[in-house]
Amino acid sequence: MSKEIALKEKWDVLVQKLTNQFADGDELTIDGIIYLIGVQELGQGHRSFKKDEKVNLMHIAICKLLEPYGYYEFDYFDDDGWPHYKIITELPSLKPGEQTVLMKEAIINYFDVIGF
Repeated sequence: MSKEIALKEKWDVLVQKLTNQFADGDELTIDGIIYLIGVQELGQGHRSFKKDEKVNLMHIAICKLLEPYGYYEFDYFDDDGWPHYKIITELPSLKPGEQTVLMKEAIINYFDVIGF
């Protein structure tokens, strides 16, 4: 089985599982999954977030997802309990399709590590 087919199958299973648990009938998008990871990493439970907080949640998730690849490293929690990361290595220039593949791989790895 090729790497692309394996990734697609794992992705489809993960999306279905997350959709069943967290969405009301609408299939979660990659952005929705990244948002969920941000909420999980913030660790303050589900609550209403302002627009700028939602953007920050997605940033937290992306940093956490790309940390194992050596792009980011956790730095500290601020006074409000929000995690902050520092850039270790600049992200390479990737085409949109390559970015999507990287993020899907990182998301699958994230959920494997936490045992979901």
